[in-house]
Amino acid sequence: MNEIKLLDQNTIDKIAAGEVVDRPASIVKELVENSIDAGADAISIEIRNGGMELIRITDNGSGIRRDQISLAFLRHSTSKITDASDISFIHTLGFRGEALSSIAAVSKTQLCTKTANDLTGVIYRINGGKEQSLEDAALPNGTTVIVRDLFYNTPARLKFLKSPQTEAGYISDIVQRIAMSRPDISFKFTSNGSVRLSTSGNGSLKDAIYAIFGRDITANLLDVDDRDENLSVTGFIGKPQIARGNRSFEFFFVNGRYVGDRIIQKALEEAYTGYQMKGTFPFAVLNIAIEPELIDVNVHPSKMEIRFFDSESVFRSIYDIIRKRIIRRESIPDISLGRQESPKEERSEKKPEEKVYIPEPFEINTRKEKAMYPVFREETGYPAERERIAPAVNPLPEKAIQQTWAEIPFVSEAAKPAHRIVGEVFDTYWIVEYQEQMYIIDQHAAHEKVLYERIVKRLQEEHHYSQKLLPALILTLSSREEETLKRYAEEFRKIGFEAEHFGGSEYALSAVPADLFSLDQKLWFTEMLDDLSDVSSQAAPQILTDRIATAACKAAVKGGNILSVQQAQALIDELMTLDNPYNCPHGRPTIVSMSKYELEKKFKRVL
Repeated sequence: MNEIKLLDQNTIDKIAAGEVVDRPASIVKELVENSIDAGADAISIEIRNGGMELIRITDNGSGIRRDQISLAFLRHSTSKITDASDISFIHTLGFRGEALSSIAAVSKTQLCTKTANDLTGVIYRINGGKEQSLEDAALPNGTTVIVRDLFYNTPARLKFLKSPQTEAGYISDIVQRIAMSRPDISFKFTSNGSVRLSTSGNGSLKDAIYAIFGRDITANLLDVDDRDENLSVTGFIGKPQIARGNRSFEFFFVNGRYVGDRIIQKALEEAYTGYQMKGTFPFAVLNIAIEPELIDVNVHPSKMEIRFFDSESVFRSIYDIIRKRIIRRESIPDISLGRQESPKEERSEKKPEEKVYIPEPFEINTRKEKAMYPVFREETGYPAERERIAPAVNPLPEKAIQQTWAEIPFVSEAAKPAHRIVGEVFDTYWIVEYQEQMYIIDQHAAHEKVLYERIVKRLQEEHHYSQKLLPALILTLSSREEETLKRYAEEFRKIGFEAEHFGGSEYALSAVPADLFSLDQKLWFTEMLDDLSDVSSQAAPQILTDRIATAACKAAVKGGNILSVQQAQALIDELMTLDNPYNCPHGRPTIVSMSKYELEKKFKRVL
């Protein structure tokens, strides 16, 4: 065994630097956080060659006193805490006490700083952890830190860095996150002389999002501002139409600090279940405020991981707040016939004096009307095939009343009398006119959603509607399937299945869910048994709802099947009663809309 020796201070500093400084982006993060903690309201970030050649951070904060400068570059020096007990109550961003020391150990660093009380400022130079000079200079209030030739004295570290463009991208991500966490601070980010980001610092998070992501994202945001006994959540979430294929547009800040937390992530994504396509992820910028003593932020050197002391209650609180916000907002995608036009809020607004006609209930009396609107003979369901009777329009009756125009959502009981079914196209899509919008409803997605919600509601309320099978289906179950059936017998009963032991390994399936009678019941029943055989009791409810969603899709009226106007009206009416009528169980939209303005632009009626 080799002789044990103490490492010299220079080696210790370089090893410690590796814990904090692994790439240029980590330097930018540490220095910008120091600027924020110094009270700056304007921060400039400049880099060259992905930060490997130059990083310059300039702020108008409080600055550092001359007698404090050398101390600031020592390891474990900080102005944020005095002893270990303070760590639980940290309200600032930088407190670890190694940032400046670590940065100086692996670069050529220059600090230019001046406090408001000093007549002159100070320029301090330190290379590779060794002091070079300290001199007075005429400087504005605040601090500038210049980092040159990163890892010049540790060339092995350079091999682990990526291309300058990739490193610049990492830095851009960091700056964007910080800018969203502090919309009250003006940020300017320049890379190789080109301005990549500039925020106003006016305090508006929405304006900061606009500066970073542009018009299309900003026009499709829902504001969040709610709290419960555990925490508060503010910020913005995206409508389903701006969902992305990965999680790169999910931003979480806990007490002002950006974190990548699985609990928050899961709560957000599960809140969107049923409101967007599976395999996509929502846009979100969420600020979560929670008592500092209820979290541990010192889990990882980067401070991007935290630990909640009661993660279950945090999950439930965030899920409930986000879910409630999604449910109470009408979310119908607005489509265009070409490239994306101006957002709806920039279009010509309706005036209060404009009128909308609300028809009174009317009866079908004439022979012509009876031909156009055939009686819907079946009490429940929407048959897959129907003799075609195709009225061109559903005209408003002559007797109508006027109502002053107001912002009544399409999906509401108050709006239903003003819905005008215009007709259908391609035996699949129903067109409904309402106010200044044309709404297009996919009959398959709508029926799929209605069937799914019926069964799930009955499952939750423990009310089931079964259709008897005569004769019963005789199934031969394996011992594993038999054990699964016994374990989840009550869940099957709530859905509408009735299965009784028939002797040996055989079971008689004597009743099935009424709404899904048209399916291959034997296949669906055995597939559910197979799905449930290898899962825990906690996962079983999700498996059941997934299977119900799939079954509803198979049982729903298909595109190309012909519905009468009254069948379509009954389907649309039931769709409007749902908490989420906007998406099928798999997340596809049931309704899209196009404005009169959009059509008039295409026909050059407006410019």
